[in-house]
Amino acid sequence: MQILQSTSDHWYDRLWAAFIFFTRLPFWRIYQPPKAAYQGVVEFWPLTGWLTAGVMAGVLYGASLLFTYDVAVVLAIVSRLLLTGALHEDGLADFFDGFGGGGRDRQRILTIMKDSHIGTYGVLALIVYLLLLFLTLRSLSPLVAALTILAVDPYAKMVSAQLIQMLPYARTEETAKNRTVYRKISVASAIGLAVQGLLPIGLYLWWMQGLIDWSTLIFLPCLTMYFLYLLIRQRLHGYTGDCCGALFLLTEFTAYLVVAYYTL
Repeated sequence: MQILQSTSDHWYDRLWAAFIFFTRLPFWRIYQPPKAAYQGVVEFWPLTGWLTAGVMAGVLYGASLLFTYDVAVVLAIVSRLLLTGALHEDGLADFFDGFGGGGRDRQRILTIMKDSHIGTYGVLALIVYLLLLFLTLRSLSPLVAALTILAVDPYAKMVSAQLIQMLPYARTEETAKNRTVYRKISVASAIGLAVQGLLPIGLYLWWMQGLIDWSTLIFLPCLTMYFLYLLIRQRLHGYTGDCCGALFLLTEFTAYLVVAYYTL
């Protein structure tokens, strides 16, 4: 099969690059965008969430019809880990390793975060996060959990994407883990980013009207993101890809907690 390859950086190049970068599906076998396109993958990060959330929600609801709900939740979590290659979970572990073991030494934090070995803080963070994620999703009914996943995943990615607008990159392109530095998002791309993130959660809030306070679901993940931004700005004076991954998982989890609180 002949692989199509682009030599320029168009919006569809960045779209393909986003799905190649944020998932482990072999989109690269079909089309290979130019290297420059990977600097704009964040512009379509929430859209990749439509895919990852769709798979996770589908597995959760479908498996709940065949197995116990506990098994269904575990399978749903595993499906996203496989689909993304645990990209964001790796960022979460590196984030906690760096900020937990690096103290206030900026260079030490960056060095620890780049180390391929996982440390105590990273292991504990993953265990606690996955356990809480399991328990939170398990507290929801299969239908509510599936629809919440579909809405929250893209929204949390949209919120977390603001970090690259608020801070400079903490490394140089040569020392970046994936040799890619995200570029700032243009006004047109920001509008597209907002649509990708707000449309699913808007439909979800319309469906859940009367059950969940919409302002709480919208505001609290943003508050989580803001406090993490302050921490990152204070310690690193810039962001890394690991910071983006950690922000996504923690803002997403905040939204799950809000839904669980209102649906108890």
